[in-house]
Amino acid sequence: MPSIFVCSRIPEEGLVALRANNFQVEVNKNENELTSAELKEALSEYDGIITLVTNKINGEVLASAGKKLRIISNYGVGYDNIDVAAAKKRGIVVTNTPGAASESVAEHTFMLILACAKQVVEADKFVRLGKYKRWDPYAFVSPQVWGKTIGIIGLGKIGTFVGNIAYEGFKMNVLYCDLEKSEDFELLYGAKFCDLKTLLSEADFISIHCPLNDKTKHLIGKEQFKLMKKGAILVNTGRGAIVNEEALIWALSENKIAGAGLDVFEHEPDISEALRLLPNVILTPHSASATLETRIAMSKIAAQNIINVFSGKEPFGLIKN
Repeated sequence: MPSIFVCSRIPEEGLVALRANNFQVEVNKNENELTSAELKEALSEYDGIITLVTNKINGEVLASAGKKLRIISNYGVGYDNIDVAAAKKRGIVVTNTPGAASESVAEHTFMLILACAKQVVEADKFVRLGKYKRWDPYAFVSPQVWGKTIGIIGLGKIGTFVGNIAYEGFKMNVLYCDLEKSEDFELLYGAKFCDLKTLLSEADFISIHCPLNDKTKHLIGKEQFKLMKKGAILVNTGRGAIVNEEALIWALSENKIAGAGLDVFEHEPDISEALRLLPNVILTPHSASATLETRIAMSKIAAQNIINVFSGKEPFGLIKN
């Protein structure tokens, strides 16, 4: 009976499927993050492992993998927490949960766009502190989202959903930057393919959805912030390190841009005090995909990837690069 270790509690639907297919499942119920030593032990003892995006499976950890370890099934869409090349050298399959979080992350993206544009957090504090005494035509005046231009960096499934909401819901002009053009996306949403420089200089709202890799780390730095409109709002629900955090703090502190909405951070879960104290940024705890529907779907896909590997089938979430 193959043994599977699950690094943290996840919805039971996937675990039930594993047990129904004769897998022995052990779940780590400790709420603390697993240490490198604990991850090494898990990789050395089990036939498969379900990891979270916070579990760093680097080359050093993978060096402890036992000969029977066949799959690392990542419970998440992003997989920059895993050294895929090192895993492949050891014959270990790496999978993720593609598509499961697209709608929820797109919803969260627009929540951040609207919250930033409408100064929702500051307005809420204003009311709670008893400062609302009368209607003021100049209080919390904000830019209209309707009809403005959104720039989407990375046109995967999430970026596509964001474009859908922007065009269908807010009649926005859609710019996008990716490795290649998408004629379907352009036809459906009147979108315009452009380079990063053009996107940054023309967009009123900039939304990041590209994966984190060597080419995209610090893709947005001081020089890129200088290209943006003074009233621009940056939203990042992708990966924190795509944005240089020091440069972001500079841009927000100097009012080079109007604001930012962040669900991910360069050094998460550590967030600098300088960033936390800024009034023109809204911060959420990497929770963009946190809908019940998404979490259950991720659990099912992570489990099915394992079932497929042990039954000789190609898993749905196979990472091929």
